Amino acid sequence: MTSTYGDVEVSAQGLPEWLLPVARLAETIEPRQLSRFLPPAQGGGRPSAVLVLFGEGPGGPELLLMERSGSLRSHAGQPSFPGGALDPEDGDPEEEGPLRAALREAEEETGLDPSGVQVFAVLPRLYIPVSGFVVTPVLGWWRRPTPVGPVDPAETARVFTVPVADLTDPANRATTVHPSGHRGPAFLVGSALVWGFTAGVIDRILHYAGWERPWDRAKRVPLDWRA
Repeated sequence: MTSTYGDVEVSAQGLPEWLLPVARLAETIEPRQLSRFLPPAQGGGRPSAVLVLFGEGPGGPELLLMERSGSLRSHAGQPSFPGGALDPEDGDPEEEGPLRAALREAEEETGLDPSGVQVFAVLPRLYIPVSGFVVTPVLGWWRRPTPVGPVDPAETARVFTVPVADLTDPANRATTVHPSGHRGPAFLVGSALVWGFTAGVIDRILHYAGWERPWDRAKRVPLDWRA
């Protein structure tokens, strides 16, 4: 299936077989199936986008993540998808804006070449109450990988890939409890604790793609797990 947002093409043609369940879930998933935090009904919030980029590495299917700099005002030191707020030049927030923003921010943060990314789906917009961002997850296939790494250390501490097999491994899964009392899924992968919005999106993709394996939801991990 191919569609167009403004002048940006979104196509699932030519995806590897293992990625097709993700493309299929994107066609039917409802916002409430992804998160209980949805954009305010009365409008508002800052339009933004993230790039959920799947690739294929030595360990099989993988996902691109980055760790935000510890000096940032928002979500400091937190692993996340590449992404950020829309700029005026990105275009219409209801059309091509989120797609352009996701690719632009990923290039600015990780140095990847956007021409090697095939955008194959867009998920419903979600909301991050603590920062007021209205976030569009843009799904991409890294059909032509290029070297990546922190472009600006003031924004990005590191860039890394995580094998999907590590994300689905029950031993790497846990629940975090935020100081606010909110509980959410988390992933202990490598030297990173992936939690919050990013973990929530990964958790739902694994679930609806049929990749999730039973895991111990009673297992708790503190946000200061390295302490």
